[in-house]
Amino acid sequence: MTKPASLEIIHAYRHLYKGLLRAIQFSKPARFSARRQMRTAFREEGAKFDPQAIERTLLFLDAATRERGLEHRILKNLLRIGWDRRPGQVTWKRSLLQAKLNRGRHVSQPSPAGHDMFYDERKTN
Repeated sequence: MTKPASLEIIHAYRHLYKGLLRAIQFSKPARFSARRQMRTAFREEGAKFDPQAIERTLLFLDAATRERGLEHRILKNLLRIGWDRRPGQVTWKRSLLQAKLNRGRHVSQPSPAGHDMFYDERKTN
């Protein structure tokens, strides 16, 4: 197999990205997740260019665009998982677990008068 021209790769990237945007109806979290995953896949060392796989993916994205069937749900779930697994992401589950672990270690100091809306001087005197 001959090495594809850079123009072929650029066209494949653009067709896939436009197909993804149409399939997800330009929704904001999915749009960013799709862009990040596409960039990662196209920048990966040792990735192979397969025109047939790109054509099948475009057909899949077209099916996901046309109706909210199985293809649409698969794409939606893949992008949701990609969004939840993004680097540096702190999910509510992780933050809750961290709060439970730190519960006994951290003792907060009461706020001085005037800085806490629940602080009442009359109760302390």
